[in-house]
Amino acid sequence: MYGLLAWTWIRAAAQYPVSLILLCLSTAFITGLDALAIVLLFAHAERIAGFGAEEVLFLYGTSALSFALSDCLLGTADRLGQHVRDGTLDAMLVRPVSPLVQVAAEEFTPRRAGKLVPAVLVLVFALPRLDVTWTAGRAAMIPLMVVAGAAIFAGLWVMVGAAQFVLVESHGATKSLTYGGAFLTQYPPTMFARDLVRGATFVVPLAFVNWQPALYVLDRPDPLGLPDAARFASPAVAVAVCAAAAVAWRTGLRHYRSTGS
Repeated sequence: MYGLLAWTWIRAAAQYPVSLILLCLSTAFITGLDALAIVLLFAHAERIAGFGAEEVLFLYGTSALSFALSDCLLGTADRLGQHVRDGTLDAMLVRPVSPLVQVAAEEFTPRRAGKLVPAVLVLVFALPRLDVTWTAGRAAMIPLMVVAGAAIFAGLWVMVGAAQFVLVESHGATKSLTYGGAFLTQYPPTMFARDLVRGATFVVPLAFVNWQPALYVLDRPDPLGLPDAARFASPAVAVAVCAAAAVAWRTGLRHYRSTGS
C-alpha cells in the first residue's frame, strides 16, 4: 500500500518533468554542500581529530546515505503534528490503511532521491582510497552499516512523529534529532566532547549509525573504550530502536483525542 500511494504521488510529479528534474538536481546540489564543506576543511588541515580526508568522507558518505534512505521512506512522518492540529488525522484513521503509511507516503516526491546522489558519489570516491586492508568482514560491513543506519534513522523519524501526538508544535524541535543527528554522524567522534559522544551512544544511539562500525572498518580505537563487540551491534540497535518506535507510535494512537474539527 505504501508503494501504491508513493507511485500515485510520483505520477503526479512526473506531469511536470522539467520541474521534477530541476528539483532533483537542486536537492542533490544542496545536499552535496556538506561534502564540499569537508573538502574545504581539509584544504587547510591534513587531519581533523586524527582522521584523514578519505576517512571523514567515508563517514559522511555512510551517514548521508543512511539518512537519505530513511528520509525517502519516512521523512514526512514528522508532519503528524500538523494533521493533529488541523484534525485531518481523523480522516486517516477511518481509512483501511495504517495512518503511519499515509503520513509517510504523503506528498512523496522523487526529488528525495536527489539526496542519495552525493552520498553515493562520495562513497565511490572515498572507499578505494581508504588506507585499510580489505577483508570479507570489512567489505560486508559497508552495506550492513548503511542498512542498519537507515533503520535507526527510520525509527527516529517514527519516534519524533509519535511525540507530536502530545507535543503538537514540536516539528521544529524534533528536526534537531533527525537532521541534527545526521549532521553529527558525518564527522569523527573524536572531535566532539566525551559527554556528547556518550549521549550519542547510550541515550540516542546515533553512534551505531556509522561511528561504531566505521571504527571496525578503519581499524580505529573507540574513544569511549567500549568492547569490540559494540562495533557489530548496529543491527541489534536498529531492531531495538524500531521496536521502541513501534511502541511509541501505538501508544500515541491509543491516547489520541480528536480535535472535533
